[in-house]
Amino acid sequence: MESSNHIAKLVIITGMSGAGKTVAVQCLEDLGFFCVDNLPPVLIPKFADLIEQSNGRIGKVALVIDLRGREFFEALSDSLKYIKNNHTIKCEILFLDATDSVLVQRYKESRRRHPLAAEGLPLDGIQLERKLLEELKGSSTLVVDTSYLKLAELKQKITSSFTKNQQNGIHINVMSFGFKYGTPIDADLIFDVRFLPNPHYIEQLRPHTGKDTEVYDYVMKWGDTQTFLTKLLDLLHFLIPQYIKEGKSQIVIGIGCTGGKHRSVAIAEYLGKMIGNSESEVIRVSHRDSDRDH
Repeated sequence: MESSNHIAKLVIITGMSGAGKTVAVQCLEDLGFFCVDNLPPVLIPKFADLIEQSNGRIGKVALVIDLRGREFFEALSDSLKYIKNNHTIKCEILFLDATDSVLVQRYKESRRRHPLAAEGLPLDGIQLERKLLEELKGSSTLVVDTSYLKLAELKQKITSSFTKNQQNGIHINVMSFGFKYGTPIDADLIFDVRFLPNPHYIEQLRPHTGKDTEVYDYVMKWGDTQTFLTKLLDLLHFLIPQYIKEGKSQIVIGIGCTGGKHRSVAIAEYLGKMIGNSESEVIRVSHRDSDRDH
């Protein structure tokens, strides 16, 4: 039972059909959340009233919301404004996403029809749904790309984001990637470092990655690199507190070069050491494409 002076938490689970909302709600249920599947957004204010009236007995709630049209989004937006203006409940939006190709494959494997595909073509429904959800995704506090996550990895990611020991801080994920393999769909910010000299054309550097000293030093030695990093750090030190103030629990910063092996890796490694400036910020650096067969 939650203490009566504890601020209740309401998590809205939404996102693309087939992206993993069922797994997400199961994870939160295991964490002690009271979960309701497929609740119409117009009923959220009534639910919020019940949470407040429970005097702490209902402290953590997760609602799965499937948006099927513009009117649903407007109802959700109005409901969240109502809660903000009338309650102390902390609201978060968890948005599950995946690439179009992965979602199409999942529908083919399950042999289910996409709910928005009137003619039965999954891609048509996926593209329409993505357009409808674009604004909601932009206002979400946490976006999870499930495209290449195994089931256990997805459960771990969601569980770690909503465990009790997570305070009001923020998780900052710095991800290097290669533009030739596509941009990460869950990135909040993307920076292109293809203008920097490319170690790929140095024979002795080509087999290594930006984590290796010789490649890292090569990328860092240029004046343009230092000028770029100075300006980028200045921007991030301004933006990160704004994201925290907005209530985001995660920021994904994408650093891209051509193949995601040299320049972007080195820059991501540098940022991972430099951007954390408080105990409330958890920094994680990952390299999506550095191990690919280039």
